[in-house]
Amino acid sequence: MEAYLIDLLQHYGYIILYFWSILEGEMGLIMAGIMSHTGDMNLYIAIFVGGLGGFSGDQIYFYIGRYNRKYVHRKFKSQRRKFALAHVLIKNNGWPIIFSQRYMYGLRTIIPMSIGLTGYSAKKFAIINLLSAWAWATVTILPAWYFGKEILIVIQWAKAHWYLALPLGLMLGGGIYYYFHIMTEKKIKEKVRKKI
Repeated sequence: MEAYLIDLLQHYGYIILYFWSILEGEMGLIMAGIMSHTGDMNLYIAIFVGGLGGFSGDQIYFYIGRYNRKYVHRKFKSQRRKFALAHVLIKNNGWPIIFSQRYMYGLRTIIPMSIGLTGYSAKKFAIINLLSAWAWATVTILPAWYFGKEILIVIQWAKAHWYLALPLGLMLGGGIYYYFHIMTEKKIKEKVRKKI
């Protein structure tokens, strides 16, 4: 199975990276950085394609907000606080929020949709979004490429000692998720309260 996945990535890596970047992002970009380190991908093409995928994903969310207002309000009813925070952030900060929204846990899909719900220029959003996506791909892929050897050593250790790596990974991932979830909810409540 592992050999099949590696073969798939080696033959269709850029296509997989593009669609992965539309849907999620960071894990695909880190994998692209490692594959660039091993010579299975070209570093510059990986950054270009990964950024293009991230750009496409946010454009999709933007146009969902722009042309499906009722759907967004109905589907994301439980996310009202996040939408309120996104509107406050956009109103107070403008384009820097569009540029940095990829790094905002819990708001990454909400912000493009929120901007789509407003009268914000689609052309301006697309330009800022594209530059932001390429910056995001660069910042994520380059460290994985540079530290590729060390990352591969950790992966080999994790494969050999999966019984230790699995619980450690779950605890670390769960801790990070919990921390960011709690911090995001706290920030949202504070910002919305200030607005009210």
